[in-house]
Amino acid sequence: MTRAELKEIDKMIEGIEKRAKGLIEKGQGIQAIERNAARILASTKMLKINVSDLTSCFHP
Repeated sequence: MTRAELKEIDKMIEGIEKRAKGLIEKGQGIQAIERNAARILASTKMLKINVSDLTSCFHP
């Protein structure tokens, strides 16, 4: 996997995170939406950590 591919994946993760935050905002008061969107955010955090670990393998 190239560094450019990892950057593209990182952008995709950012998009997921942005949309999950939007769900939380728009779905206020609907517990199922709030809880599931919070789970999505937790998963995106783990994805970010994984991608960060992979990018650290590349030396500038």
